[in-house]
Amino acid sequence: MNRWLGKAETALGNHSDRLNAINIFPVADGDTGTNLYLTVRAAARALQDAVPEDAGQQPNDVGAVLARAGQAAMEQARGNSGTLFSVFLCAAAEPLAGHPRLTSSLLAAALNRAQIRAWSALSDPVPGTMLSVMEAAGRAAAAVDAGQNGNDSNHALGLVLDAAVAAALEAVVRTEGQLDALQAAHVVDAGGVGMLLILDCLRSVVLGEELRNELLDGLHGYDLQDPHIHTDMPDDDGVEVMCTISLSPLDAAMLRQRLDELGDSVIMSQAGPSADVEGRYRWRVHVHVAESGPALAMIRSLGEPSDVSVSDLALPRDPSGEVSAEGMGAEGR
Repeated sequence: MNRWLGKAETALGNHSDRLNAINIFPVADGDTGTNLYLTVRAAARALQDAVPEDAGQQPNDVGAVLARAGQAAMEQARGNSGTLFSVFLCAAAEPLAGHPRLTSSLLAAALNRAQIRAWSALSDPVPGTMLSVMEAAGRAAAAVDAGQNGNDSNHALGLVLDAAVAAALEAVVRTEGQLDALQAAHVVDAGGVGMLLILDCLRSVVLGEELRNELLDGLHGYDLQDPHIHTDMPDDDGVEVMCTISLSPLDAAMLRQRLDELGDSVIMSQAGPSADVEGRYRWRVHVHVAESGPALAMIRSLGEPSDVSVSDLALPRDPSGEVSAEGMGAEGR
C-alpha cells in the first residue's frame, strides 16, 4: 500500500496540469489534478511517517495500513475529487482488515465496497464522473474474480487488476457522452482520468510492471498542446466549504438535508471508524454554496467544526483572459 500510494502521488503530480486543464465539472475551477494530488500525498505521507510495527508482535494487516492512509486523506481531502477518493480509500480498507496480503477476491470486495460508499457519500451523484470509473472497475473486478473459483494466486490477482483498469479506461471514455458539459467541451472527466491513473498505479505496483502511459493516448482534451479549456468559460460563482465535525447520526442526516437545500455538491462521510462516548462520529463535510456565512452558521448550530476551509469556486484569470498560475492551485474540486 505504501508503494501504491507513493507511486500514485508521483503520477498525479506529473499529470496534475493536464487534469486541471480539462476540469469543468461540477464547476470549471481547473484544480482537480491539484486536489487529487494533495489528497493522495496526504495518504502516502501518513504511511511514510508511521512508526513501523514490530513484525514479531503484529502481523502485516493490509486493511489497517489502508485505513490509516484513508483517515489521513479524509482529514486533509481537497475538493470533490479528493473527498470522494478519501471515501474510496476508507471503504476499500474494510474488507481487507486482518489480511496480510491482497488477493483477487479481497480486491474485488474492496473495490465494490469503495464504489458503493463513494456513490452514497454524495447527495446528488451523477454518471460521467469518477464515480462511474470506480463503479466500472469494481464491477469488472467482481466479474473476473467470480470465474476464479477462489483462486488466491498472484496470477488471479493480475487478471482482476487488468480487468479493473481496462473497465476504468472504458468508463473514462464514456464520460464525455454522459455529461452535457463534457460533451460540449469535447473532453473526458478529469476526476475519472485521475482515478484511472490511481488504479493503474495499483496494478503497476502489485504486478511489478511499468505504468501504461498509452492508456491516456487519444483521450479527448488530454493534450498539453491544446488551448486551455477554461479560457472561454464563464466564472463560477460561490465558494466551497469544507470542515470536520463530530455529530450523531441523526444530526448528520439533518445537516446533509439542510446543506442540500442551501447548496450543491454535498459530500458527507464518516472521518473515523467509531463513535465517542456521546455516540457522535467524526464527519468530513463538503458543499458548494453561494456564500459561506449561512453554511458555516448552520454547521456550527450542530457542533464545533475543525479544519474549516473556504475557497472561491471562480478560477482566477488575468486581464488578458488567460488562466492565471494561481488558478491552478484553487481548491474547488
